[in-house]
Amino acid sequence: MSERDYVQSIERGFAVLLAFDADRPTPTLAEVATATGLSRPAVRRILLTLQKLGYVAAQGTRWTLTPRVLTIGQHYAATHNFVETAQPHLLRLAEETQESASLAQLDGTDVVYVARVQVRRIMAISVDVGSRVPAHATSMGRVLAAWADAAVVDAVLAAGLPRLAQRTITDPTAFRDALHQVRQDGYALVESELEDGLLSASVPVRTPDGAVLAALAYSTTVGRRTAEQVVDKVVPLMLETAEAIASDLRLLSGTRRLDTQARDGFY
Repeated sequence: MSERDYVQSIERGFAVLLAFDADRPTPTLAEVATATGLSRPAVRRILLTLQKLGYVAAQGTRWTLTPRVLTIGQHYAATHNFVETAQPHLLRLAEETQESASLAQLDGTDVVYVARVQVRRIMAISVDVGSRVPAHATSMGRVLAAWADAAVVDAVLAAGLPRLAQRTITDPTAFRDALHQVRQDGYALVESELEDGLLSASVPVRTPDGAVLAALAYSTTVGRRTAEQVVDKVVPLMLETAEAIASDLRLLSGTRRLDTQARDGFY
């Protein structure tokens, strides 16, 4: 994309919207300016525009998001039929394992939850659809990176592999070895890398042409299950669930287009 095709005002508008988070649910104009690095006059114009469009509302000197922003996420689900297709399978997996089940995709060097059935909260951070977590320290990220283009893996490594918990892989060679193991095993298992005591497993969900479309994930704690128990009891259920989703997608592929390309991965 050439520079003349880049619309900076849109970038700034999204930067202002993303300034609203758990730490700043109702920021002042000055706080938004500090968070985005934009000038106060620019932030003021953007906030007033978003207010006119119905995405933010003023509360005295503070601002808040309106429910209209939720429609953006709804449009994603509506235009990506695999999310709707996968939802009943996630529910069934959660019922069978009595643990949370999720579906995620890569966005840059992060993993983004696109569907989730939460049985209980086990992570320190709040996880819901749209939540982002680092790809390098999650089973979902391992699955998605293992079958991604080499450029994706290079980007993850270039972003750094910060230590987030006691077992986080921080060495690039060890990380590549872990991805190679995922491709050999057909699943990823991560223990105490995102958070101490958090145990998760993921398997690939494939499109009708064999591309890895998303990662199906299961999460628990080491106090409830061991890694061996997850591999023996849960991973087979996950592989069955992923195949059931893929089977439904094959049935849909004749009438609905899945916007994806097949990839062999970086190995």
